[in-house]
Amino acid sequence: MLSISVKEFLFWKKKQLSKGGDNQSFALLLDCIGGVSNSDLSLLGINPENKIYLKKNLDHLASIWEDHLLSCSPIQYLCGITFWRDLKLQVTDNVLIPRPESELIVDIVFKIFGKKSQKVFFAELGTGSGAISIALALAYPLWDGIATDIDQDALEIAKKNYINASQHSNLKFFCGHWWTPLESYKGKLDLAISNPPYIPQDTYEKLPKEVKNFEPKIALLGGEDGLKHIREIIQNAPLFLREKGWLILENHYDQGEKVKQIFINNNFKSVEIVNDLSGVGRFTIGRYK
Repeated sequence: MLSISVKEFLFWKKKQLSKGGDNQSFALLLDCIGGVSNSDLSLLGINPENKIYLKKNLDHLASIWEDHLLSCSPIQYLCGITFWRDLKLQVTDNVLIPRPESELIVDIVFKIFGKKSQKVFFAELGTGSGAISIALALAYPLWDGIATDIDQDALEIAKKNYINASQHSNLKFFCGHWWTPLESYKGKLDLAISNPPYIPQDTYEKLPKEVKNFEPKIALLGGEDGLKHIREIIQNAPLFLREKGWLILENHYDQGEKVKQIFINNNFKSVEIVNDLSGVGRFTIGRYK
């Protein structure tokens, strides 16, 4: 561990942030690479004569920060880590960086099934880093879950994240396109969840370069109208859900009503659009018959 004075560190931190970027990204860099947590940072100003201990020297941290600013590469990829709910997850450019708004999917599940629930068999389609499935497997150790992804590299990252987060064995990982890996589980799922690619083609072309140039296109682009994968998931869901099984989907901020109608057209009941914390209809849920 390297030690420097708090005074020197704070001067260096101010200098780095003056180059650009945001405090949240810089805090992630300090935590994941420097070994200085948010709680450590909040206490630094109390006694500037104290020492602070770092895992990497300031020049190394500064070089990563400059790479982030110059290339627009997401700081999560440069650090190889992101935080989501109470999870610390490995990420590479093979997986979408899990967004804070997606955390609400877990809260929707809590609302439907309660915090302490009967045994449930669930599947997540397109798990990416594994965030949602891992959070559910940890919250409900009696449940059994399957997380799927079309990309084997993404699936390997999700497996590692599960091993790092849990001592349980209630989550399995299968590779394949949407429902394809679940052929032997037709009619057996109590719950299916997906945050599929839902960005329409014209919107995708206008995405910020830190998203478009670095995050996997396959995890973002949802076809011409953004609903290509959502339609496929909903249309095939009745084959895999039990009677009264639930389907929860994340969608684009302006797709809620269209997704709701696709649910209804495929014999789902109790169909509801759920807003995120910004009041945007970010999720659509339904119960099959």
